Amino acid sequence: MMNKILVVAAKEFKDGLRNRWVAGITVVLALFAIAISYFGAAASGMVGFTSLSTTIVSLSSLAIFLIPLIALILAYDTIVGEEEQGTLILLLTYPLKRSELLAGKFVGHAAMMALATLLGFGLSGLLIAIFSEQVELQELFVAYSLFIFTSILLGWVFIALAYLVSVMSSEKSRASGMALFIWFALVFVFDLLLLGLLVATGGAIGDDLFGWLLLLNPTDIFRLINLGSFEATQVQSSLASIANRQMIQPAVLWSGLLGWIVVPCLLAVWRFNKRVI
Repeated sequence: MMNKILVVAAKEFKDGLRNRWVAGITVVLALFAIAISYFGAAASGMVGFTSLSTTIVSLSSLAIFLIPLIALILAYDTIVGEEEQGTLILLLTYPLKRSELLAGKFVGHAAMMALATLLGFGLSGLLIAIFSEQVELQELFVAYSLFIFTSILLGWVFIALAYLVSVMSSEKSRASGMALFIWFALVFVFDLLLLGLLVATGGAIGDDLFGWLLLLNPTDIFRLINLGSFEATQVQSSLASIANRQMIQPAVLWSGLLGWIVVPCLLAVWRFNKRVI
């Protein structure tokens, strides 16, 4: 079973390389990450690397906008696209279960996304380590490694959501529309709705309930993990302060982020097994 999954994953990864997806994603992430790292404090009249906390917060905002969009575009047509091209029927004639096919494609896309994220954001971290004298290398390594790892997981979350969209859609155009809707809803609309709820209730929902509602959005979990480690700084946000409270322990945040990968994948497998090709 594992060999079959790895064969599909290798094919998917090689196809991505031929389409220059990894190179394109890497360049985009690297350029934006370097620009934000260098010009992040321009509003205060400063350029260049200022502080680790400010840089991580700025890069986290960049990741929340770009990583989900890139992951959704990368994988939204995984099944419905193959079906429209007529290649899905051919793939299903091989001694390969549908769950194995989906798992192999996910591993391939996940590896592609991880490589692009590591190279793109890693280049920015390398330049900071070389040219900045304001932070210890150990502190930079720990904080930046956490940021890159959680960025990779965030990408996997939206690849999983893209797979679920793909197996539920009958046409590629509908899948693309659903993917963009998910991106817009989770990146922009969700937090605005929570803010509106707080204002409408006069804060009556309480910090505890508000904190648990944040777990319904993987981008908020990503933000909480990355900001929660920077205490008592000028960049400390209300989200980070909620994360530091006892009601949301790091284990809960990590479990929530992993759950956002596992649950959509399981639902995609279930729906794909019921799909009539």
